[in-house]
Amino acid sequence: MLNHIRPALTLLFALTALTGLAYPLAITGIAQTVFPSEANGSLVEHNGTIVGSKLIGQNFSSDKYFWPRPSATGPDAYNAAASSGSNLGTTSIKLRDRVAADVENLKTADIGMPVPADAVTTSGSGLDPHISVDYARAQIERVAKARGLPPQTVADLVTTHLKGRDLGFIGEPRVTVLDINMALDSLKP
Repeated sequence: MLNHIRPALTLLFALTALTGLAYPLAITGIAQTVFPSEANGSLVEHNGTIVGSKLIGQNFSSDKYFWPRPSATGPDAYNAAASSGSNLGTTSIKLRDRVAADVENLKTADIGMPVPADAVTTSGSGLDPHISVDYARAQIERVAKARGLPPQTVADLVTTHLKGRDLGFIGEPRVTVLDINMALDSLKP
């Protein structure tokens, strides 16, 4: 019986060492060498302080900032530990009521009409750091007024922070909320 168990245990320990230790350590080492920023979370630093990540949205609620799209991660908006969609379908009363309430809130917040879809809908992960160009442009007047800036200055900032389609054909043009809000903080009214 020991002749049957010994090879099985040897194989178990060898594969555990290979797939549980050697492979993850090798991949981690390669990632740290080739893509160090991405491997460490794509963190954004400002004046020596980490202020966020390029990959995870943040909840900006002040009128002085561009607002992100709603997060589906629960009461702690943009909680990376709770990444998921809301899983509410098109017939969901809860979703319909939340979207209607969000539209009403945006109407009173000087958001240009019509309200862009991403202003009231969550992304699949609930953590999307980008907003559509339409949603960014709809917020220009509100942000300019709150900061005491000419609307054209804020519009020019949106244009300079516009990211096109990946590889020229993948995805939609977008604006990264953290990037544009950091740029706003560097402007003087």
